[in-house]
Amino acid sequence: MIDSEKAGRPNQRRRTRKDLLQAASRLMKQGKKPTLEEVAAEALISRATAYRYFPNIEALHLEAALDVAVPEIDVIFRGASGEDAVSRLDRVDTALHEMILANETSLRMMLVHSLERSVRGSKDGDFPPRQNRRTPLIEAAIEPVRKKLKPGSIETLTYALALIIGTEAMLVFKDVLQVSDEEARKVKRWAIRALVAAARK
Repeated sequence: MIDSEKAGRPNQRRRTRKDLLQAASRLMKQGKKPTLEEVAAEALISRATAYRYFPNIEALHLEAALDVAVPEIDVIFRGASGEDAVSRLDRVDTALHEMILANETSLRMMLVHSLERSVRGSKDGDFPPRQNRRTPLIEAAIEPVRKKLKPGSIETLTYALALIIGTEAMLVFKDVLQVSDEEARKVKRWAIRALVAAARK
């Protein structure tokens, strides 16, 4: 088993975290409720490394189940237009919006775990507290307009879209603004169109 994550690069650490989630998902699909040690063995990662990413098995079980719930890229874009970035982004937002509604309690608990890790800081600060699921979906959605934008615009657009697509946006709409899901979707569609138009300028 390997235990080289302490000095690993950010991309390696993200991949290791993803490997742990996928290993847990495989074991859970077999009807097992694996320990953190069993998940680490399945992922070919040391027990010590696994504990740097997840403080306990409950946090890993919770996020692994959510990881499975996120639709795959090919499923989201099946039959989609290859040229319309706005409609493709709307597909991403719709897919994640529906997943979030179906798993709201679990997602809120996952946020609690990630916030607790960030508060602890120092020792765990170099290890990602959460998996970045939305960025690959956003990048796939804006692929049709990539050649029409400057590299800096692509990065800015991706970051801006990540603010309005995902769990945090749901919390703002529900907890802060206290608006309906229908109104939230309407606002997000408007924001997606505005951001893509701004990036094109």
